[in-house]
Amino acid sequence: MNAHADFTATRAAIARSQASWSAGVRLSRVEKDFGSNRVLRGIDLDIAPGSFVAIIGKSGCGKSTLLRILMGLDQPTSGQLEFHDDNGAALEPEARIVFQEPRLLPWASVLDNVIVGLGSKFQGAAARERALQTLDEVQLTDKAGQWPSQLSGGQRQRVALARALVSHPGFLALDEPLGALDALTRISMQRLLSDVWRELGFTAVLVTHDVAEAVHLADRVIVLEEGRIKLDLAVPQPHPRRHGNVELAEIEGRLLAAILGE
Repeated sequence: MNAHADFTATRAAIARSQASWSAGVRLSRVEKDFGSNRVLRGIDLDIAPGSFVAIIGKSGCGKSTLLRILMGLDQPTSGQLEFHDDNGAALEPEARIVFQEPRLLPWASVLDNVIVGLGSKFQGAAARERALQTLDEVQLTDKAGQWPSQLSGGQRQRVALARALVSHPGFLALDEPLGALDALTRISMQRLLSDVWRELGFTAVLVTHDVAEAVHLADRVIVLEEGRIKLDLAVPQPHPRRHGNVELAEIEGRLLAAILGE
């Protein structure tokens, strides 16, 4: 192993040792109503700790509602939701979410925006050190002292990702986080997100309209239709993945056919 590879492996091991327990998720007959509108209709779903799951489907199928329930931002009308560790024991995860809009504080520096993600867990020099380490993970150390207005759209979204990761979450929800980026920046961010997930080992659930993105990032893709799981498809390809892979293109085709009803 060369020196660079050895350093990278050592950093990854340290990061994993510092992370919260990866949290698995189990949903049993989860339903959600908004008045007379039934958005989720009996969702049964098991997500293994440390896995990456993507949820796709047409607009209005219940994707974002499901994600909000996973984050505790909405409560299910009925059914059960629990998080668990590798041994199946219940736990309260360190859970974070990244939205499509970065939602950065415009009056705070990049570094201070990341420190916000720590809450009261760290203070002073310890918080600064932790935030700088996380900015290094998303390749933005040199932007620590800048204002959000000085950054590109992709850089702002990397700051939002760093803010979510700085507390070393066991569960990370991603609600269309790359949807507003241009095509090349989006591909670059996909690579970064995949690298950080593999290095830190958290459980990730991504909601996206982009089937290619779902297949590129996830171990498993869930297709929702009218509040129900229509298809649950594994993506048995090793990471990192390359765009244009024939096997991935075939999986994309199966997913598109399920969404479009073909």
